[in-house]
Amino acid sequence: MYLRVTERHNRDGSAVRYFALAENIWNADAKRSETRVVHSFGRADQVDHAALQRLVRSINRILGEGEGEAPSKDATSAGPVDIEVDAVFELGIPLVARHLWDQLGIGPAIRTCTDKAGLTAPHEIALFAMAAHRLDDPGSKRGCAERWLADTVWMPEAAELAVDHLYRALDFLAVWTEEIEQSVFLQTADLFRLDVDLIFYDTTTAYFEIDEADEIEQEWAGRLFAPLRRRGHSKEGRDNQPQVIIAMAVTRDGMPVRSWVLPGDTADVSTVAKIKADLHAWRLGRCLFVGDAGMYSADNLAALSKGLGRYILAVPMRKLREVEGDVLTRPGRYRKVADNLQVKEVWVGDGERRKRYVLCLNPEEAERQRHHREQVLTSLTAELAVLAERDSEHPKAACALLTSRRYGRYLTEDAAGRPQLDQGKVAAAAKFDGKFVVITNDETLSAEDVALGYKGGWIIESCFRRMKQTGLEVRPMFHWTPRRIEAHVKLCVLALQMQRAAEIACGLPWAQIAHTLSALKAVRYQVEGRGIVQRTKISPGVSEILKSLKISMPKRLLTISKPPETQVAA
Repeated sequence: MYLRVTERHNRDGSAVRYFALAENIWNADAKRSETRVVHSFGRADQVDHAALQRLVRSINRILGEGEGEAPSKDATSAGPVDIEVDAVFELGIPLVARHLWDQLGIGPAIRTCTDKAGLTAPHEIALFAMAAHRLDDPGSKRGCAERWLADTVWMPEAAELAVDHLYRALDFLAVWTEEIEQSVFLQTADLFRLDVDLIFYDTTTAYFEIDEADEIEQEWAGRLFAPLRRRGHSKEGRDNQPQVIIAMAVTRDGMPVRSWVLPGDTADVSTVAKIKADLHAWRLGRCLFVGDAGMYSADNLAALSKGLGRYILAVPMRKLREVEGDVLTRPGRYRKVADNLQVKEVWVGDGERRKRYVLCLNPEEAERQRHHREQVLTSLTAELAVLAERDSEHPKAACALLTSRRYGRYLTEDAAGRPQLDQGKVAAAAKFDGKFVVITNDETLSAEDVALGYKGGWIIESCFRRMKQTGLEVRPMFHWTPRRIEAHVKLCVLALQMQRAAEIACGLPWAQIAHTLSALKAVRYQVEGRGIVQRTKISPGVSEILKSLKISMPKRLLTISKPPETQVAA
């Protein structure tokens, strides 16, 4: 039995709606279902809405309290219903996160690994909760369990999770991470038709605010974890702090392919062989590998070339005589690729050992660097004039100029050991203005495509900024065991994959998507002893995002709980 709404159209185009209490019955003779009207309430614009509300409350009370109890006075009253709001929860981001988690195959991959391990612990739910936490309001695992899940978001499937569940889930992820990553990549590549012929690779660092670095290996579940928190060259200017190296390979769309967590004293140049081997194991050995100047070495070029591998690498111009002597000075015209990019192809050597370089020039950057150098030289000339007027043969000011990072590169010493401007060094510095050089072994690519392929490496820098500064906040990390440090980073990468999937589908930055989704709430309130959780109205912006992600509109009433049983005294 249900409330039936019918509509009739008048000749003038207006429509009139009618309400009726109806039920569907089976006509055995006609062998079909037929509608029978039990009671007609009349026109919708003339119906007694208060009477309908009393009927609804009466039915609810009978269903909740038992058939034999008489309706209370409130059931026959047309007065307002007493509603008490308990709490308001975030609904938008958890809703979208759950869809992306399953769509990218992350949830199914974790459940498959859980089944293989013969485990019944809620690892998949715990890992999803932590990933969604990073998308919404990054914080500690304890904060996730005790504040975010408890008071901030509507995620009933994670209501029973405690902080220990989250830590155990990280341990599980550390052991099964490679299998999960590969399964997720295959699903993502198929879902978004990712172009995996071009892979960008780079590393970054994440420091720890501790005094002592790790020294010994640790074993967990049959896997040996190297000491990760080590001192090394920091890309964050924290050379005095122990750190880890985070390496990542991404597609041209900014979708992570695979990530690595390495000891903090690992040099960039020593990581390429391992990354190449790991990608080859995923049948990505024929991809075009793009890396920055920190990856350049003769050994890496050889490693990348194995198995017909292709690469585009930036070259440290000031460290290679071949580049400074043969590439930068090679005559010939540049070809314009864009307003801020011109290219020139340069071959060095003969036969099989010849190397293909692409010299790139940014005219705008060249002018900026030239103007900056003129300002520095003007200031330096004034400093030298002041120094020349002093009586001392070699004052401390002279030492300061010679060792200055700003001025020292343009100075030399005269016979008396006093600094003087070296025009040769000035001319040598001018050769590098606005230029960068890349090397490639792919002869099928034009010089323009080589330059643009390398310039596309900004996408991985954007990924690292997301992880460290603008959203996912991979640090501070309070974990101290290698397995949990690695699992924490892997979890952040999974969250990054969810972000990029949403951005690709919606054509919007994640910050805008998250801001729009924040308007969708779940409201929990009490009415006549019954607990109800209801979503707020879906705004046009939220509706458009859900449509782009192919997510069904959530039902209006999320849960309805029965009122507590009435205690009757004996």
